[in-house]
Amino acid sequence: MNSLPLLVFIVLIAAMFLMTRSTRKRQQQANQMRNEIQPGNGVRTIGGMYATVKEVSEDTVLLDAGPGVDLLFAKNAIGAVLTDDEYNRIVHGIEHDLKSDSDVVPDDASSLTETDEPADAAAASDDKAVDLGKKDAADDTVGKDAEDKAEEAGTTEANAGEEPKKTDGDSDAK
Repeated sequence: MNSLPLLVFIVLIAAMFLMTRSTRKRQQQANQMRNEIQPGNGVRTIGGMYATVKEVSEDTVLLDAGPGVDLLFAKNAIGAVLTDDEYNRIVHGIEHDLKSDSDVVPDDASSLTETDEPADAAAASDDKAVDLGKKDAADDTVGKDAEDKAEEAGTTEANAGEEPKKTDGDSDAK
């Protein structure tokens, strides 16, 4: 008798048992979390809304979502109960764990430069400012190489002012 089909059947039964066991364990943890909700706790609903618990009843929870905004939710709609620090960090942007001696990233890049010389000294130095702006080939007077490249591209000073010819797909509307 071939035992391979029996072995496959046993492995499938064991896999199904393990999957249902882990799902049941997660459901029990979620129910326990929902049953331990107390007024004043910060919560996140399954829809992603953050609020503070105002009242708890058998199957419902009254949430305070803001000044004058009270919402009634089913207990099953509570996705997570948050710690006070986590709730304040997410909702109010308050960080309790910031260290005063840690490196702080500056808001602008001016403090990231390592030179302490003023801008006037940088302008008076031998370094020339690099212009990163886009220039037309006719306006480019840097040297012979730029003129050669412009001629290779087919743009010279003579035809620089001409309007490009239209093709079938072009239109005058901009």
